[in-house]
Amino acid sequence: MLRALLFDFNGVLVDDEPVHLRLFRKVLQEEGLELTDRDYFERYLGLDDRGCFGEVLERAGRPASAAAVMRLVVRKASYYQEWAHREGLTFFPGAVELVREAAASGLVLGLVSGALRQEIDQALRQAGIRELFKILIAAEDVVASKPDREGYVRGLEELNSVPPAPDRLIHPHEVLAIEDSPAGIAAAAAAGLVTLGVAQTYSAERLHDADSVVPCLAGLGVERLQKLYAAVSRA
Repeated sequence: MLRALLFDFNGVLVDDEPVHLRLFRKVLQEEGLELTDRDYFERYLGLDDRGCFGEVLERAGRPASAAAVMRLVVRKASYYQEWAHREGLTFFPGAVELVREAAASGLVLGLVSGALRQEIDQALRQAGIRELFKILIAAEDVVASKPDREGYVRGLEELNSVPPAPDRLIHPHEVLAIEDSPAGIAAAAAAGLVTLGVAQTYSAERLHDADSVVPCLAGLGVERLQKLYAAVSRA
């Protein structure tokens, strides 16, 4: 039985992946480094800011100490806040509606993302849906970013421990992880979760490792989610 949903954030709920690429590029250009579209989508999308900056620095032969990486993370976060206040945050069509419907249906909701907590909170509160998420795992809460399974393992643990506790444990196979990247799908699968790929960032072909793939969240209601989950469970 499907009992919980764990959403990714960027590229699933909020349509801001192009903004993150632009800001990664801006910060790295200030450091004299280049970031191509191809490298971003093939190597770095799915990593959190620490992971992305760390790998770019290492590949360029630059010092990638925790302090050096955090300096870039903080600068990018500042640029993101400036952009968000100026332009506003855009949710994908159907995203807010799906969250509201899922919560109303009794499913337990959580979010596991490589984004910073402040960015996530700002967006969810803007949409009026922050209180519908029982747990939120952000970049600051883990040591290793996706495709490592740490965030999803911690998310499952918190689903079972944060009050109000469920009447019985929520097991990995009762959770559907909704992701937009191969790294996110790998992380959720490694934690034993059923995975749904949403082809809003990558093509459906690139998300072939997911248990199910849909083109977008628009029109994806709880009834269809239950059917997708049931089909995977029967298989």
